[in-house]
Amino acid sequence: MPHYPPLSKVDLPILVTGIAGVAGYNAFHYYSRLYSGNVIGIRRDEYWPLTGEGIVGCDIINKEKLLKLFRQHQFRSVMSGLGTCRLKSCELDPAMAHRVNVDGINNLLEAIHSLSHPVKLVHLSTDLVFSGDGNGDYTEDVTPDPVTIYGKTMVKAEELITRRHPSACILRISLPMGISFSGHAGAIDWIQSRFIKNKPATLYFDEVRTPQYTDCLNKLTHWALTNDLSGLYHAGGPQSLSLYEIAQIVNRLGGYNPDNLQGCPRVDAGPIPPRAGNVSLNSNRLIEKLGFKPFDAWPAKGLYLPTSQNWHYETDITIKGSPELLKSILYKNPNEENYL
Repeated sequence: MPHYPPLSKVDLPILVTGIAGVAGYNAFHYYSRLYSGNVIGIRRDEYWPLTGEGIVGCDIINKEKLLKLFRQHQFRSVMSGLGTCRLKSCELDPAMAHRVNVDGINNLLEAIHSLSHPVKLVHLSTDLVFSGDGNGDYTEDVTPDPVTIYGKTMVKAEELITRRHPSACILRISLPMGISFSGHAGAIDWIQSRFIKNKPATLYFDEVRTPQYTDCLNKLTHWALTNDLSGLYHAGGPQSLSLYEIAQIVNRLGGYNPDNLQGCPRVDAGPIPPRAGNVSLNSNRLIEKLGFKPFDAWPAKGLYLPTSQNWHYETDITIKGSPELLKSILYKNPNEENYL
């Protein structure tokens, strides 16, 4: 388990954006447990099924509504998790991607700057600002070269924040592993949804990510909001995994039919959306700044790491796959369950 020093109180109230996504949804509930009544989470107006205390329908592209929300609540901290990351939708509608991922961030910055007091901002970006054409292990010094519209808009958002709000902390993350409201917003969600229905899922051998538990990511954003952590940092987990390997883990721990997992190189994928390769992140700069490692590996136990392309076919008494085991090991970090 990451050994965080005692976490200080976040300056309140706090706004969490993008709560329909995995990272934002888990961050909202984390901060709500800590600071009930002092946390607001926003989602798109049309996403009305997502309701509850502190949840407000407010499109980030609606600048006037966002400004009104800031005037009303006088936020002192913002955890920015918003971004439309549906790769195909972004490729087919670049204007929409720019409107949400770039113009939306510009609106957020204007709302922050409309207040008379300072506001601490932590913004979540992505590993897909890189092409992955090399061997991965990207550091912050490498120039972004995204292959997708999504990645290109996220680079522009980073540049906006760096220029207009230099005290902000930008964290490039990979695949956040945690529950979602919809049940289909995250990597685990989509893969599991195929296996539950006994349908095939095809994942890539050569798209490599550095996933992290949202349980760990929540603590990191908390630390960033309450300490002198500004600038750009890579915040990938310590374990690099291909999408195929991630699907192997979901398949075996969930106890699903191994025949339904199919793999291929990304060159065999269709042209839309283009696929990144090895975009694993080197997070040493962040670790050195913090003085400790902020993430446990996903999955938390080496026992659950694939050792071959047919690993998910293996049957033994050490792993008795079930949806319950999957939920307890993959959606939640078993090392942090009771840690705040």
